[in-house]
Amino acid sequence: MEAAVVDPGSKLLKAGPAIPDQAPSMIIPTHMKRMPEDESVTENSQFEDVTVDPVVRGFIKDWDAMEDLLHHVLYTGLGWEIGNEGQILFTDPLSTPKAIREQLVQLMFETFNISGFYASEQAVLSLYAVGRISGCTVDIGHGKIDIAPVIEGAVHHIASRRIEIGGIDLTRLLAQELGKSHPMVNISTADVEKIKELYACCAEDELAYSKIGDSCQLETHTLPDGQVITVGRERYTVGEALFQPQILGLDTHGIVEQLVRTISTVSSDNHRQLLENTVLCGGTSSMTGFEERFQKEASLCSSAVRPALVKAPEYMPENLSLYSAWIGGAILAKVVFPQNQHITKADYDENGPSIVHRKCF
Repeated sequence: MEAAVVDPGSKLLKAGPAIPDQAPSMIIPTHMKRMPEDESVTENSQFEDVTVDPVVRGFIKDWDAMEDLLHHVLYTGLGWEIGNEGQILFTDPLSTPKAIREQLVQLMFETFNISGFYASEQAVLSLYAVGRISGCTVDIGHGKIDIAPVIEGAVHHIASRRIEIGGIDLTRLLAQELGKSHPMVNISTADVEKIKELYACCAEDELAYSKIGDSCQLETHTLPDGQVITVGRERYTVGEALFQPQILGLDTHGIVEQLVRTISTVSSDNHRQLLENTVLCGGTSSMTGFEERFQKEASLCSSAVRPALVKAPEYMPENLSLYSAWIGGAILAKVVFPQNQHITKADYDENGPSIVHRKCF
């Protein structure tokens, strides 16, 4: 049985057997509905399902919900059999607290009775997916942006940056902007998310964005209740916030400047391999015009640090940036488990959860 690879994001969980040249077999929402334990409550017509988010800004927060989600993924989705559990590799967000890593390995061995475990950082795995072991990843997820220099397969943590904004904040921004232009229309968060996925884009540069007025090209969108709205300048504002975080009310640098500052703090001996191997990943990075805007901003950098983006190999699945960490995990699983570099049940029984820090790094 192939090892399973699980990449639990704030919005989507990606899972599947470790087959590197294929997309993950499961891509499902991490957000869950939970019924109340007291069944009598459901008899009340006023009752509304309680929704939970097992993963918040990249980190597991609700362990009961995560256990339920993993039970569905492994036994229903991937077809594991109780009593015959296999090996599993998890992806770790940048700067995952030690306590979370330990609780995860404990959950997997004590609750799911797996035979082998490994975890690796998403930044490293995303580079593996494009055939690199050194480079810099810019991961724009649903709840955070991780910028991480990786040298010879190891994250340079001192220079890494975690920015607590992501796709969810851009969705909220779009909701605010649509609320201004359509004050009489009630648009649900789910509908705003869909509008963002369909129409959000990046202007060519800051000057081009400043010239976009209310008369720019409009997109018409029909809401589920039949109302028709127009989306114009709002869709450019979403993308612009990544380059001008002041739009979100944040006093910080744009994403390209953050990357340049990150690389600048690393030894100059490593600048070239980091610059020439920059990888964009995460769902938000697939926004229309984002890559072109990113490259233009990089070419305008006044310093000698000018990042160049790496293209994914042609044999890799399309839309690799959406699940590059999962693909890298599938590649790594083909190495660590056959070569017995993983945590075994015996390792766990002898050392406890702390073994994860010595064997998974």
